[in-house]
Amino acid sequence: MGFSGPVEDRIALRNLLDSYADAVCRNDADAWAATWADDGRWELPGFGTFSGKTEIVETWKAAMTGFPGIVFQAWPGAMTIEGDKAIMRSYASEIYSRGDDVHHDLGEYADACMKIEGRWFFASRRFRALRRQEGVS
Repeated sequence: MGFSGPVEDRIALRNLLDSYADAVCRNDADAWAATWADDGRWELPGFGTFSGKTEIVETWKAAMTGFPGIVFQAWPGAMTIEGDKAIMRSYASEIYSRGDDVHHDLGEYADACMKIEGRWFFASRRFRALRRQEGVS
């Protein structure tokens, strides 16, 4: 897939991804919600598929209670932009504590994004776990 499309849209999509990651690190539900289209779809294998911003955000808020002090990093692996639609593959690294154990999870997202009134949003995100490591020091 590589990277294709206008540079300004690629930068805007990177900003979208960085805003998402920053909101996770700060546990800021409003900022995290602002990255989603109103009719977005979030697929988390083993946990379900969530549709619409309200359901997505409520699910995220509940899930975040289990990830205090998380450090979430994300970066794009590929982007294809055609007009007001984009497909992006991105990767994530999550480091968090549970009790005395530190966990490090790696994952991949298959993202569809859409530009609405000049701003990019996630239309769908499908997560795939790549690796989980417990007891990291």
